[in-house]
Amino acid sequence: MFLVGSFIVFSMDISAESSDPVSWTGILHCIEAIIFLPIIFIAASMTDGAGLLYQASIMTLALFTALTAVAFMSNKDFSFLKNILVIGGFLALGAIVAGALFGFQLGLWFSIIMVLIASGSILYQTQSLKYNYGNEQYVGAALQLFSSIMLLFWYILRILMSRR
Repeated sequence: MFLVGSFIVFSMDISAESSDPVSWTGILHCIEAIIFLPIIFIAASMTDGAGLLYQASIMTLALFTALTAVAFMSNKDFSFLKNILVIGGFLALGAIVAGALFGFQLGLWFSIIMVLIASGSILYQTQSLKYNYGNEQYVGAALQLFSSIMLLFWYILRILMSRR
């Protein structure tokens, strides 16, 4: 559901000059709220409060900050990650569909691999933000980066939940 919603929103011309970039932001946030509310509720009920959510939030923030610092402070070109991320995304989607169809759990290793994919996506998108996006394309850049951060949060939370 998240991939379909993101694809629809990102396929539109999301820039400051588009008809209403804020409505596209709202659509994506509604999709993400529908996806994230059940797992947040489960995580909060597992720990008698929000301790697990705080841990996942702090870990996500720390990893995002480190990746953003690497992308901005190094002069490395992370454009090679695009093909890796596309192939990894399709493989992950295939594994998710196969797990749903055949009823098997993807497990801890899948979540770890998805954290790596989300981290690579943050590196790639931050570098794209630095070199490829113009000042008028801030909405599209922010939406893409936010989607990667939420993907990272999702799988860090799943890893922490699997350890409980």
